[in-house]
Amino acid sequence: MLNGLQPWHVIILVLLVVLLFGAKRLPDAARSIGKSMKIFRAETKDMREEETATEPEKKELPSATAQPAGTDQQVADLQRQLDELKKQQDQAQKHAS
Repeated sequence: MLNGLQPWHVIILVLLVVLLFGAKRLPDAARSIGKSMKIFRAETKDMREEETATEPEKKELPSATAQPAGTDQQVADLQRQLDELKKQQDQAQKHAS
């Protein structure tokens, strides 16, 4: 058996539609469907345009070479302070024991 529509299937469908809706209503129904499709296409197009317009701009992180002068010195100072605090904490724990 073939799964596709045969020509006689299409003829039967057309006859059923004409019998159900009547020949006078078919042009109006076709116009309504056409208008609905036009509105649907316009709305989906607007949604796509809004979606592309509202995408956030991709920002790149500053590179490591773009550090301000003295940053390496600041990092070294902070590391030294951290080491001193750790030493003080260790000494405080030894005295508390």
